Amino acid sequence: MQKKLLVVLTAVGLLGTGAAVGASGVVSKVTGIWHKDITVSVNGQSTSLTPVYINGKAYLPARDAAAELGYTLNWNAKGKEIQINAKEAQEAELARMLGVVVDVKPTDKAGQYRVELLGYGDQRWMILTVDKDTELSDESGKAIAAADLKAGSRIMAEFGPMITMSFPGQSHAHKIVFSSESLVKEDVIQSIEKTEDGWQVKFGETKDGKSVTTLVLNAGKETSVMTAQGESVPFADLKAGDHVRAYYGPHLQESLPPKGPLHFLVVLSDKAQLAPATIEEYRELAWKHVPAGEKSHLITKKEEAAVEEVDSANIGLMASTEAQKKKLQEIQAANGKLVQVTYSTDQDALLGPLSMLFTTDTKELLGFMPRK
Repeated sequence: MQKKLLVVLTAVGLLGTGAAVGASGVVSKVTGIWHKDITVSVNGQSTSLTPVYINGKAYLPARDAAAELGYTLNWNAKGKEIQINAKEAQEAELARMLGVVVDVKPTDKAGQYRVELLGYGDQRWMILTVDKDTELSDESGKAIAAADLKAGSRIMAEFGPMITMSFPGQSHAHKIVFSSESLVKEDVIQSIEKTEDGWQVKFGETKDGKSVTTLVLNAGKETSVMTAQGESVPFADLKAGDHVRAYYGPHLQESLPPKGPLHFLVVLSDKAQLAPATIEEYRELAWKHVPAGEKSHLITKKEEAAVEEVDSANIGLMASTEAQKKKLQEIQAANGKLVQVTYSTDQDALLGPLSMLFTTDTKELLGFMPRK
């Protein structure tokens, strides 16, 4: 935010406590009192400025005061003019993230894409808007197209400075640098073993009644293990039978079974999925409750709204009635579940998605999730 110039700076404000009287009468002698006991601060930060009081008004050295306030000062001797200019605004600090693309979808706006990203850095899970203002290149600096991004792309992203308070956070991608493509495998872990250099994760299948290893992935210090929400998972917590999504390769050793490096391992939830008919029922209910002014902003179609069962604990719900608040408290006290229906909108970068929560028994609306 630009600082405001709160003091009047004049030629006399270049202050000595006296000045010679000129024949033109333009310059006159003044007498001031230097108050060393008074401190001057800018935006709460102390400065070395000391005011001089003349006729009850505080004056500060023009050049020093301008510098403290974030301005530059130039003295135009010919025109006897002090010029105070705002410094060029510093580029807002951007967040950075190294990760893998989970999903890419075009939005209703031409040339705009919604990119879901998991990784590490300033954030662990993000949804980024990529458009014509996003700088896209590979590591050599060669420009690439947003349409070239796909699930498994390993990238470095710069985004912000504004990030929504939704979960996951959402922001506009300022810059994306493409690193490489990963192969993607979603399966259960056959076995996992500790090695000298890290961990070895094996996947397999059953043939003729026997378990056969079909892929071996080697994980090291650079391998990230996380949930689908970006929460870190220790390798020691992994076990055979865990449902995971592996991002690996793309180059594999020509061996049996093939072997390759593991970049990211996403531990997928084993919670029960809602039945298709139940999902459709909640989509119908949610559509009826979308505020009329919001429907024009929806990117998600009615039949594509995300529907999932969530824990009621720590839900920051915007319940509008006392009955809804009471119902939510009862469900939370019983450690119950809620059903969340979510729509993406063209305002996600600023406000986050539109989400509403319903009860699992009566299927009544409890309220909307905060959007910022």
